[in-house]
Amino acid sequence: MSAIAPVSSLPARDRRPYPRGAADPAAEERIRLLRGGGVAVVVHLPETGLPEVLHWGRDLGELDAGDLDQLRLARSRPVSPSALDEPWPLTLLPGEHDGWEGRPGFAAHRDGRAEHPRWTVTETETGPGALRVRAAADGLAIDCAIALDAAGIVRVELEVTNTGAVPLALAALEAALPVGDRVGEVLDFTGRWTRERVPQRRTLAQGSHVRETRRGRTGHDAPHVLALGTGGFSADAGEVWAVHLAWSGDAVYRHDALPEAGPLLGAGPLLRPGEIALAPGEAFRSPTAVFAWSDEGTDGIGVRLHQSVRARPAHPQGPRPVVLNTWEAVYFQHDLGKLATLAETAAAVGVERFVLDDGWFRGRRDDTTGLGDWTVDPDIWPQGLHPIADRVRSLGMQFGLWFEPEMVNPDSEIARDHPEWMLQPLDAGIRAWRGQYVLNLAHPAAFEYLLDAISAIVGEYRLDYIKWDQNRDLIEAVHDGRANVHRHTEAVYRLLDHLRARHPALEIESCASGGARVDLGILDRTDRVWASDTNDPIERLAIQRWTELLLPLELIGSHIGPPVAHTTHRAASLDFRIAVALFGSAGIEWDLTSCTPAELEQLRSGIACYRRLRGLLHTGRLTHPDTGDDGADATAVIAEDHSRAVVRLARHATANRALAPLLRIPGLDSRARYRVAPVAELRTPRGLDETPPPWLRDGLLLPGAALADVGLQPPLLAPGEALVLELVRETRD
Repeated sequence: MSAIAPVSSLPARDRRPYPRGAADPAAEERIRLLRGGGVAVVVHLPETGLPEVLHWGRDLGELDAGDLDQLRLARSRPVSPSALDEPWPLTLLPGEHDGWEGRPGFAAHRDGRAEHPRWTVTETETGPGALRVRAAADGLAIDCAIALDAAGIVRVELEVTNTGAVPLALAALEAALPVGDRVGEVLDFTGRWTRERVPQRRTLAQGSHVRETRRGRTGHDAPHVLALGTGGFSADAGEVWAVHLAWSGDAVYRHDALPEAGPLLGAGPLLRPGEIALAPGEAFRSPTAVFAWSDEGTDGIGVRLHQSVRARPAHPQGPRPVVLNTWEAVYFQHDLGKLATLAETAAAVGVERFVLDDGWFRGRRDDTTGLGDWTVDPDIWPQGLHPIADRVRSLGMQFGLWFEPEMVNPDSEIARDHPEWMLQPLDAGIRAWRGQYVLNLAHPAAFEYLLDAISAIVGEYRLDYIKWDQNRDLIEAVHDGRANVHRHTEAVYRLLDHLRARHPALEIESCASGGARVDLGILDRTDRVWASDTNDPIERLAIQRWTELLLPLELIGSHIGPPVAHTTHRAASLDFRIAVALFGSAGIEWDLTSCTPAELEQLRSGIACYRRLRGLLHTGRLTHPDTGDDGADATAVIAEDHSRAVVRLARHATANRALAPLLRIPGLDSRARYRVAPVAELRTPRGLDETPPPWLRDGLLLPGAALADVGLQPPLLAPGEALVLELVRETRD
């Protein structure tokens, strides 16, 4: 959250007097209008109580102070029958004292005595697109910060301070915003290992509804993004309100629809009993709740989130390199000769970054030993990693390495020497997970060991890249008798921050059994996420489609795997595997030394295609046109200046018609003409038609309006086939 200037320091034009004699003369100091990216947030600051959001949604245009006061009056609630005897506010942190009878935004106690704070605003600061309100109650202070950025994304941060003399046990701190009364459906996500981010939709029901994650990490089944929308909302239509918690630990996603109030949604950290106990003077800051609104369906939510994420100062810059990760090529069988040949083959097909995965450190022969002992194994690598690192760099590639810093095998020197560093005592009957237990990163000595050990490896081998893995949920994560997930997660963040401070050029990929840590909290400190441990392209189509709701393509690792996926045992053509991996931060996870010359040439062409198009793929507007076909998905990336586009039509199941529905491509310049043809570097799929559509051979020249409203006839693809099209705007003479 950027610094916000106090109201008194703003120019006089920002402190306009009321133009209407009938308006409340104090309203200017009590109502704020935030505008950005076609979105408006109107906040009412009552004399007592916390801020109340009167509107979050479509931009309302320029409103003067009188307009805002009238809007406040228009939103004033009546006194309902059989209810409180006076109107009550629905605040940013809804509470029982206000009159709210749903899930409270704030919950705490002192020695068993419940806290129902009577907040009074003590200070207000405002600035372009931002508002900070500080309030106090008996023994408590709270700081509420709201920021609306140029993409129309709202970020809410809360910090509560114990100003009393008795420790405060905090149970909940969850920001919530109201949404439109017209919402009728709910979208969130679930999943499992190798099948992450599965959408689930249902009708909005009355009551307070909560999704909790209690895995100690974001989770394969994380809600990901919780959205409320108008009935029947789709990728490109309907009004949608959504929330994401930028946090990698336990979380709460909630939506409420009570008879006495309009619907709202929110998110916050899930706090275990006794986990956060604030001594007098101590403060607790919640993770950032990220809110998005769209009147263009879920794609509109994605476009706003992508624009906001790309505007971060630390967003990865420059072309995202083609990665080869060695895991599915050699697994634990590290051999310099084999790996050097693999690197040479990779460089020959256009790979730009070579990442040595698990198996390089001391005692690591399988996944039951060595984890936590971060020194190079002298039996496997008697000269250290220098021979392979030097060979990789001599071939013009960057060199990266796999770590799993948060975990430990019981069969390791670190576990034997430092049992006090374990998050779960090894003798307490805690169940292992993949033969792993968790290091307590909140333990200062464990933290310093990891920072120094990893930093030493990064420095010695001049690593360009780390794949940072985390392969288990945190179960019974208790330290000194207290729940420890929140402090452990904060320590993970600190470790990443310290490592990046020591090595500013280092890039880090977040992996957690694949896609179990995909969130904006970890991405404040990393440069890429591994979306899933499956490289099966059929599975990846769905996984990446919904990962794309939150993240732009350049942050999503997407690799070409072997002909038969090791997670599903399903075979897929190389054409299809390339077409799926193209839409992401592309790479390879395959033993290229086993490839035929024809396969290597096909890979070389596919990588050349990615390298030519990645400037567009990683900056353009991402949408998912409706195919009218449950067995086929379309993904489109359109340049910001509408000069070019890339569209992929991929089939994952058979069609119910012999004639494929027309493929419409909205979002282009309606007045311009576009040359449409299959991308030159990839093979055009044969399809199931006896005679394919003739335009596939010679291409088309059509106005953007015709492509959006009429469309073009695609071939009838077979399951496991994909057609990738390139559209180029014709220049006017």
